Amino acid sequence: MLEELFVSRVRVKILQLFLSSQDKIFHVREIVRRVDEEINAVRRELSRMEKFGLVSSEWRANRRLYKFRTDYVFYPELLALVAKTTGLGGAILKNRAKLGRIKYALVSTRFLKGVPAGSEDVDLLVVGQIVLPELQALVSDEQAKREAEINYSPMPEEEFQFRVRRRDPFILRVLVQPKVMLIGDENQLLEGMV
Repeated sequence: MLEELFVSRVRVKILQLFLSSQDKIFHVREIVRRVDEEINAVRRELSRMEKFGLVSSEWRANRRLYKFRTDYVFYPELLALVAKTTGLGGAILKNRAKLGRIKYALVSTRFLKGVPAGSEDVDLLVVGQIVLPELQALVSDEQAKREAEINYSPMPEEEFQFRVRRRDPFILRVLVQPKVMLIGDENQLLEGMV
């Protein structure tokens, strides 16, 4: 099954587009424009991806539109891979050294799927000794691209451990939400809760 996933550069670009974009449905020409590849290569990859069940298509007003299937067996894993290579997650990993000593960084799955945040939701939690201006710059860049506010919470490790031990409702809500770990091990992160 892994052979279905990463067979070409074009497919990788299409996967990144589908899994990192707020747009859910794309016309072929829009995909071509956004991945900057030849139309025949894009059509060929979309056809293969549809055959393997990664995408589905439908006709609307003489246009064939494609969307990624969230019921695809590897959807969560692909979402996590794309989260770590593009957008805010990719920027955090790329600039990790500039951000200080980060013990944990996690991003909510809701955020990755482009679902709007509620007032109590946290899109990004970063725990450790953080260089706040660097983190703020990365978040600001992503906010400008998304044209939406990102709810994020930087936190020193001592405060995080204290809040976990106290079973702070804010931290518990962040930790139990579906998430992708950018930095750190999820089992260690949840250790203090047990």
